[in-house]
Amino acid sequence: MNGLALLIVLVVSLGVTALADRFRVSSPLLLVVVGLGLSFVPGIPNVPLDPDLVLFLVLPPLLYSAALESSALRIRENLNRIGQLAFGLVIFTTAVVGLVAWWVVPGLPLASALVLGAVVAPPDAVAAASIGRRLGLNRRMMTVLEGESLLNDATALTLFRVLLAVALGAGASIWEGLLEFLIAAVGGIAIGAVAGWVIHRVRLRLGDSSLESAVGLVVPFAIYLLAEDLHASGVLAVVVAGLYLGHKSTEGGFATRIQDQAVWKALDRLLEALVFALIGLQLAVVVADLRLPFELVVASSVAVLAATILARFVWMFPTIYLPRVLPKVRARGPAMPWRVPTVLSWAGMRGVVTLAAAFVIDPAMPGRDIVVFLAFVVTVGTLLIQGLSLPWVIRRLNVYDTGAQKDTLQEAAAKQAAAETALARLEELTAGDEDRTPSHVTDQLRSWAEQRSNGAWERLGRPAEEIGESPSVAFVRLRRAMLDAERRTFVRFRDMGRLEESAMRELLRELDYEEAMLDR
Repeated sequence: MNGLALLIVLVVSLGVTALADRFRVSSPLLLVVVGLGLSFVPGIPNVPLDPDLVLFLVLPPLLYSAALESSALRIRENLNRIGQLAFGLVIFTTAVVGLVAWWVVPGLPLASALVLGAVVAPPDAVAAASIGRRLGLNRRMMTVLEGESLLNDATALTLFRVLLAVALGAGASIWEGLLEFLIAAVGGIAIGAVAGWVIHRVRLRLGDSSLESAVGLVVPFAIYLLAEDLHASGVLAVVVAGLYLGHKSTEGGFATRIQDQAVWKALDRLLEALVFALIGLQLAVVVADLRLPFELVVASSVAVLAATILARFVWMFPTIYLPRVLPKVRARGPAMPWRVPTVLSWAGMRGVVTLAAAFVIDPAMPGRDIVVFLAFVVTVGTLLIQGLSLPWVIRRLNVYDTGAQKDTLQEAAAKQAAAETALARLEELTAGDEDRTPSHVTDQLRSWAEQRSNGAWERLGRPAEEIGESPSVAFVRLRRAMLDAERRTFVRFRDMGRLEESAMRELLRELDYEEAMLDR
């Protein structure tokens, strides 16, 4: 892909994303649909997907950013369920889809069919997570989906490399493949943990928030390359480092956290817009390489797509409910409602990793053309069929997050305890020092601490429609209006030549920090 084509795709993708946000639809799904539509327009050049672009420049930063925002504690709490999906389900899907493809596609070798199974095995939770967040999906389900998406790529890509070697005749027994997988997994985890520990301590000593953020941007690429060069899993290394650094981000400075959040959020939107648009644009590329009868293509597409979707259901329900035949498991609590595994099963959309892996396949592999085409069908089919219907399934089964009230209660209690600690520290610092510290300063600090503490408690009461505007809401509304007035004054002074540009920007930055705090 040349630079101009990439730039055009980026601009169009961001425009489609803006439209999706405006009309409150899933941007990944709209981008795929637009890409598919553009692929049929005469004169639109083919935009082939560069696997290196995805596997090095796109996948590591997306996984790292997701890991930074994930809760390491919640993932640890749900590690059993996440592991069943990220490892067990990937292997199961590889076997099921591979056997179905081998059965329905005449002449396709079993090894090549299993390569297809590994390619389509890992779901991409970006689309599912965006829908789930927008609709308020149950938090534990969100944790499972996000944790699965962080880890399943490592399993699938390692399995893919082993099976591709077999399909190409490079040789590798099942035990050699298993040993390679274990070495890659253990090595990736170890490298990620060590790299995360080192990077965290280096960033703490830099003392410059912009430099810390710059180092953070390099981290996923450096760790991924290091792990892959050492024949370990670069994906696992990036995820483990991201989880550690995200958990330890509280030890850094506030400016670094604000910058990191803004930088990674912008980069996420850019990369996600690019990759989902590229998925849709691949139709012309994969069809051009296909040399099979139309009837066979349709039949094999339906069979492989159905096998991919159903394999998740077949794995999900037994792994959740069969262990409950043991008394020890039943004693832990009531059974999970059937609605939960249903939604988790239906949220198995595939993404750009599937297509990137497919395009990596050596042309010498028997059946490469049909394998790449079927990988495209599964990716687009799951995104459109499951992605478009997932909001309806979530609403129909009513699996919304019911912990909002509990969250607010915990937040209020924590804020009250923090305010009491802060006020005690204020009294300690000003005791016997009334002459040096003006009373209006301490009064203002007390008022601010109490205001923050009361805000969360107010949200536990009756809604504003019944009792009117709460004190904290009124405070935020009025303070924002004052901040806007201050900004206009600074800009006016700049335009009049009474304030330097650099000084104005510094003053505006102070107001921005205060408004960011109000927004929280």
